[in-house]
Amino acid sequence: MDRRQFLTLTPARNKRTTVSYARTASGITPYNGEWDTAQVVHLLKRTMFGATGADIAHFRAMNMEQAIDALLTPQGAPLPPVNNYGADSTGVAPGATWVRALKGDEMLEDKRIASYKAWWVGMMLNQQRSIHEKMILFWHNHFVTETGMVKDSRYIYQYNATLRANALGDFKALTKAVTLDPCMLVYLNGNLNTKEAPDENYGRELHELFTVGKGPDSHYTEGDVQATARVLTGYRIDPVNITSYLETTKHDNTNKVFSSFYDNKVVIGQTAQAGAKELDELLKIIFAQPETAKFICRKLYRFFVYYDIDSATEETIITPLAEVFRNSGYDIKLTLKTLFQSEHFFDPLNMACLIKSPVDFCVGMCREFGVQFPTDVTSMYSAWSRIHDRAANMLQNLGDPPLVAGWDAYYQAPSFHELWINTDTLPKRNQLSDMLVSDMGFGGLYIDPLAFASSLSDPGNPVTLITDSLNILYRMGVSDTVKAAFKNSILLTGQDPNSDHYWTTAWNQYKANPNDMAAKSNVHLRLQALYKYIMNLSEYQLA
Repeated sequence: MDRRQFLTLTPARNKRTTVSYARTASGITPYNGEWDTAQVVHLLKRTMFGATGADIAHFRAMNMEQAIDALLTPQGAPLPPVNNYGADSTGVAPGATWVRALKGDEMLEDKRIASYKAWWVGMMLNQQRSIHEKMILFWHNHFVTETGMVKDSRYIYQYNATLRANALGDFKALTKAVTLDPCMLVYLNGNLNTKEAPDENYGRELHELFTVGKGPDSHYTEGDVQATARVLTGYRIDPVNITSYLETTKHDNTNKVFSSFYDNKVVIGQTAQAGAKELDELLKIIFAQPETAKFICRKLYRFFVYYDIDSATEETIITPLAEVFRNSGYDIKLTLKTLFQSEHFFDPLNMACLIKSPVDFCVGMCREFGVQFPTDVTSMYSAWSRIHDRAANMLQNLGDPPLVAGWDAYYQAPSFHELWINTDTLPKRNQLSDMLVSDMGFGGLYIDPLAFASSLSDPGNPVTLITDSLNILYRMGVSDTVKAAFKNSILLTGQDPNSDHYWTTAWNQYKANPNDMAAKSNVHLRLQALYKYIMNLSEYQLA
């Protein structure tokens, strides 16, 4: 029988244990089971950064297919980041965008890169009801670049725009756009690639990390890497328009022969302007290899469903999903729809089995609790930066994955996402949630427990209050015994366990006169304690 392991965190001892459960033999057949709060929240937690009560109600009013279609709707291009850092030697005024300005000195570029990272967090915090923002993170981890190596903020922002524009489109078109993007050309030395001295950096990663991967059925050769490097010779960057072009005198116009893994295909050398056509021929060769679709589907599966891909998962999920991907012409949106509407995706054993990434934890917490951010540019970017820096402290620095392979938790067997949690990072998660829900707050940011409770269906009923809260904040169900403990030890604080009216009376007194400080403090302190405790339990780390 198939087995899978669910990770159970024990914060008090900073230990991790695993418990095995049987897994059903579900596949990519469309799901036709119950469509209720649990299924809606599961879908939203995987496709968005957190899910608010309003988000849940919005999608709960739809059927499953409508909800998935809505989530897979691409969003328009957002406003670009702006000068939030003050003096700019290139003349960019405060509040104006710098993305097409002249490149600054090292110090200015550092400020702009910080501005970019803050802006990106802002995009996540203010995301629309769409998977778009999460897909940008997915592709950023797949087609990795690092701001610390590129060091040109304009290229870095433009790369985000490239991922954003193609995140839910044609994967082949995305791969071509990434190949020619100035940021990637700098990052993997494509702008230095010349016929006299072919640079293999990008050619190697194109095969190993970006398309066919390095699994047991991937058999590209060193000759394929060398031929790819020669196809890509001559691409250069226009630093004014932030585009790339082919400098034909630097392009190798001889024929490039590929291995039997690629059916011994040949890219015919082109001269003059026709040399750019060689990239299209190269991508045709790579994308004709079935392993390309399988490799990407495995990455999608690990990011959105679960990290363990055993032989049964390979046979019943990855292989048929890859066929959908190939047959659709590498349509990302259609492939995701097939996955999200599958029986397998809604299998109960695929719920609450992923550990939130640091970005998902930090951004999702702020969104779910409705944390209010400043509205003036300087303060707003500063607050976004603080959230970014907290996630970076927990091992996920947006814009700067540690390696070209991405963050370890997305690919490093056998632990995968368990790597997000250790004796250093788990206390940092708890410290952030503790600060946010405290009266002191975190850098001017606060969780308002009264506002959150007021948004629920019946906050005056302690049983309903706890159930509604857990429906939003947890993905793993808790027992009635645990819920009763929340109620009795926190909301009722030693009152008769059957005296729910104690909380109801306290809540109604506060709502009747919110300016009564004693009545307000009575419910405020209890709600603070409740939400602090909920966030400190291991269940809150799961998505």
